[in-house]
Amino acid sequence: MSSPTEFTSTESAPNASAPAPHIVTLGTAGGPRWWMGRDPARAGISTAVVVGDRWYLVDVGYGSGRQIGQAGLDLDRPGGAFITHLHSDHTIDLPSVMIFGLYELLGERGGTRIPVYGPGDRGMLPPVSPRAITPPRPAAPENPTPGVTGLMEGIVAAYATDLNDRIMDSLRPGPLQLFEPRDIALPEDIGYHPNENPTPTMEPFTIFEDDLVKVTAILVAHPPIAPAFAFRFDTAGGSVTISGDTCEHANTARLAQGSDLLLHEAIDFDWVEETYEGAPTEGALAARDHHYKSHTSVQGACSIADQAGVGRLALHHIVPGHADDSVWAVGNDLLPGRFLVPNDLDVLPLRP
Repeated sequence: MSSPTEFTSTESAPNASAPAPHIVTLGTAGGPRWWMGRDPARAGISTAVVVGDRWYLVDVGYGSGRQIGQAGLDLDRPGGAFITHLHSDHTIDLPSVMIFGLYELLGERGGTRIPVYGPGDRGMLPPVSPRAITPPRPAAPENPTPGVTGLMEGIVAAYATDLNDRIMDSLRPGPLQLFEPRDIALPEDIGYHPNENPTPTMEPFTIFEDDLVKVTAILVAHPPIAPAFAFRFDTAGGSVTISGDTCEHANTARLAQGSDLLLHEAIDFDWVEETYEGAPTEGALAARDHHYKSHTSVQGACSIADQAGVGRLALHHIVPGHADDSVWAVGNDLLPGRFLVPNDLDVLPLRP
């Protein structure tokens, strides 16, 4: 694995014989694109949190399945998967992990399934952009906003021809015999509403705990999708908070308070302006609007890290994924000695 692009010091990989808790940046690019023009190209957003002999997957962006193998993660030891929100750049490789995983992830699990935590059904369509001239037609109007359970059941249905060949002829299990989708239940007293109040001020709440990690979640602001989560992993050897996609928001700082490591998304708004300069269509203008209301600049990510008093900030979900690292270098001035721009397959200890 490579060392992260960093402007202050060099990270070292954990001791292979007794690894401290660490993360592996399986993929660091955001957005539903392939981001051609960078060598090597950044894979889609995905992170492994490695604790003891177990690892936990956060988001399943483009190329995640291959990156898991490239990272050398023990394919018999996944402890669970966590989806921050259901945009395609965070879930596009879920079918490959679910289906190819039937050959790679079976192991000796004693009949236990790998839990997959993610948002539940939104319950209603998001508001239409005010730039719309005619009302848009929703996809799949009979089931327009499935949660992680509906998504995984839909994947099985979409690949039924392939799966039934293997179930009947090769006596393979079905994906839902290996993976167990679990919709994250929101606390009832926070005033959440997917359109009217998607990111209420709230306290973090626990969604998962085993003998190695405690995972807490909080709602973050990434309109129009709702719910959207950030996750925090606390271990005996340190803590990491993963922002998911969000604009600069106090909930993220609240969840990250005192974390050893914060992985926060970042977008280059100069790229946004260059991309949509002179945009000829309402659709392009609506896309530009989305970037501004739903994402965070590197300066904003540094501000969240400073408010939360985190040990280090590492940018991820980088947009554009082909940007030169100098685009993000202002972070070194804002958080000297605490700022990283990882590459894919970098290893970051929770505590250096």
